Amino acid sequence: MSTLRQAYFTLSPDALAGLVQTKQALAQSPLGAALIELVYLRVSQINGCSYCLEMHNAALRGRDVPQAKLDALAGWHASQRFSERERAALQWAESLTLLPVSHAADADYTPLTAHFSAKEISDLTFAIALMNAFNRMAVGMRQ
Repeated sequence: MSTLRQAYFTLSPDALAGLVQTKQALAQSPLGAALIELVYLRVSQINGCSYCLEMHNAALRGRDVPQAKLDALAGWHASQRFSERERAALQWAESLTLLPVSHAADADYTPLTAHFSAKEISDLTFAIALMNAFNRMAVGMRQ
């Protein structure tokens, strides 16, 4: 375990409060808490944020998401445990998290339009960006 580099949560409380406020706003999204948490977990897997992995796994278990589905998340492309709606969201999450490689390709964006409203796509994109920000703070500062 690494030593905390900087206590960003006390050093930059106003900046952190903005991220928390965004998270609270997304909790009211028509996307639903379970899908948002699933996306948060996948983004955290990609970014290797152990703090967030534990938190989002626990949140999903608390929402009665089957453990087998959580176990399959890293390999969701090959799993039958995810709906087409979840697959579209997870693909977009991967595309935005791996932006230097994906360039947010149309092939990753277009499937969203079959499953989500414009507001939901906007909320989903904010959720992905938010979790990437939280992951970068936690991993970068060794939380």
